[in-house]
Amino acid sequence: MISSNETAYNVSEFLLQIKAIQLQPSHPFTWASGIKSPIYCDNRKILSYPRIRTFIRQEMVKAIEGTFGRPDVIAGVATGGIAIGALVAQELGLPFVYVRAQSKEHGLSNQIEGVIEADQSVIVIEDLISTGKSSLLAVDVLRNAGCSVKGMAAIFTYDLDIAAQNFKNAKCPLITLANYDVLVEKALETNYVNESDLKSLKAWKKAPTEWKK
Repeated sequence: MISSNETAYNVSEFLLQIKAIQLQPSHPFTWASGIKSPIYCDNRKILSYPRIRTFIRQEMVKAIEGTFGRPDVIAGVATGGIAIGALVAQELGLPFVYVRAQSKEHGLSNQIEGVIEADQSVIVIEDLISTGKSSLLAVDVLRNAGCSVKGMAAIFTYDLDIAAQNFKNAKCPLITLANYDVLVEKALETNYVNESDLKSLKAWKKAPTEWKK
């Protein structure tokens, strides 16, 4: 679920402007998983643009408070969710922690970095949702620590069917500021892509593992 159509269009326009998201149907990217994709997302670029960074932070806070209410703690998913999560926590005046993909192999072997107590309510922050698998690992870690995860908020989602199913199975509500469909619509409106690209872009979302095979 996106926070609002207006926010989604504004965020999509910003992401395209600063090339945090790139669309190349004719020259696809290769993800780490091996999937060929017409889209590549690096939301860390947002951090280099103060006006856009501020807008994203403020809109995410609105989305969280309007959807989930105020939690006890904000938790970022390492590594992409750490910076935006810390910004959101600062805006809300809340404690911040982040969750590693796996426990450290030295020191205290922490997987959750920061101070958090069992029974505290948490909102998890991500920068990007693809399948949701790695993001939901953080949810599992927090739940295993005794926390109550109210949901997850992210800047952008590819809005893939497998992600929707994974979040449903995990019983973790998800809200994002923008998604793939709105981004493609904005890209067409601003001539970032043309009509002939649409068929390919829509086909990828429908069956990403089969696209360009």
